Amino acid sequence: MLSWQIAGRTVSVWTIGGRMKNVAFTASVEQLATLTLYRRGESDLVHRDGMWFLNATCEIPEAEPNTEPVDFLGIDLGIVNIATTSGGEIMAGRELNRIRIRERRLRTKLQKKNTPSARRRLKKRRRKEARRARDINHKIAKHVVAEAERTGRGIALEDLTGIRERVRLRKPQRAAHSSWSFAQLGQFIAYKARKAGVPVMHVDPAYTSRTCAECGHIDRANRVSQAWFACRSCGLVDHADRNSSRNLRARAWELWRRGAQSTAAAPPSKPAGGAGRKRSTTASGARCASPSL
Repeated sequence: MLSWQIAGRTVSVWTIGGRMKNVAFTASVEQLATLTLYRRGESDLVHRDGMWFLNATCEIPEAEPNTEPVDFLGIDLGIVNIATTSGGEIMAGRELNRIRIRERRLRTKLQKKNTPSARRRLKKRRRKEARRARDINHKIAKHVVAEAERTGRGIALEDLTGIRERVRLRKPQRAAHSSWSFAQLGQFIAYKARKAGVPVMHVDPAYTSRTCAECGHIDRANRVSQAWFACRSCGLVDHADRNSSRNLRARAWELWRRGAQSTAAAPPSKPAGGAGRKRSTTASGARCASPSL
């Protein structure tokens, strides 16, 4: 029960105490454009961490899918390097991993202290790391999809379903692995690709780190270190993650030529009628929130 005055950045909200008029909100330029063009249906007023957020549902039409990609862009997801493309572009995760280690140490220290001020600080910081990781994943996903769209390629992703249950790690590695948001990044890439009309193929990643992208030779000894790959058969030396992403690209291209269909997921939101779909963009009276798209 509200009305929007987007030009003046105010809303009028009906409450149990009567109508509140000229309530100011803030949003980015992209969010305002989305609200103006695509806002449809309901909105939710949310109170979180002492701030009020107005979540508006927007129905955005999807682009026509590219039915004939010229190739695929392989994306290898990892902990040290968040994403590595088959074109050789590496998006390192050193900064994010340093932040996670610092936040984990601070949480442990505050939990041991367990004073009222320590509990208040824990509550204030509980979502900070997740927000930062989400923002980085959004930026990486946008960049990857834009590159694939620009070059007329599809995107090849690893099918990592159940990896947490399959992989056994030493105790020092468990915290880093459990906080690795690969599923979120993969989901962001998939639904942004669907919006842009870019086909996505999820392929089996088995042995991609041990397989030579040039000659196909599989050997555990090929992976000489975390960073480097050296084929024992043909002598290829390459960055290990780039070699894996090239194998993903080849597998996706083979599946596509056999007639497999795009596995790009729908966006994480309610279904919409017609040809479009619903997404929510956030306007806030306290601060500008990150856009959903």
